[in-house]
Amino acid sequence: MVVREESARRVLVCQNSSCRKKGGAGVLAAFQADPVAGVEVVGSNCLGQCGNGPMVLIVPEEVWYSRVYPDEVPAVVKRHLLGGQPVAAMLYRRFHPHSSL
Repeated sequence: MVVREESARRVLVCQNSSCRKKGGAGVLAAFQADPVAGVEVVGSNCLGQCGNGPMVLIVPEEVWYSRVYPDEVPAVVKRHLLGGQPVAAMLYRRFHPHSSL
């Protein structure tokens, strides 16, 4: 039996129809093309925020990004995943009404 070690962090990229129509597959591909040690990137089912996507949720921090485009992914990787600082301008205001966390 193989025991899989869980990543400390996960990046969930919505792949439901609404987010895919707005480029969710490209966002997922961009995260997968720039891997970070200890961070698992997965395509997710609907994250329940239809119309605001593509949605990205980083757990366990519970940091939500909305309307993410593939060319913005490097900023999330560099600043948030590697640097520990969420990208304030990209935060989903419904869950992060203030730009600083």
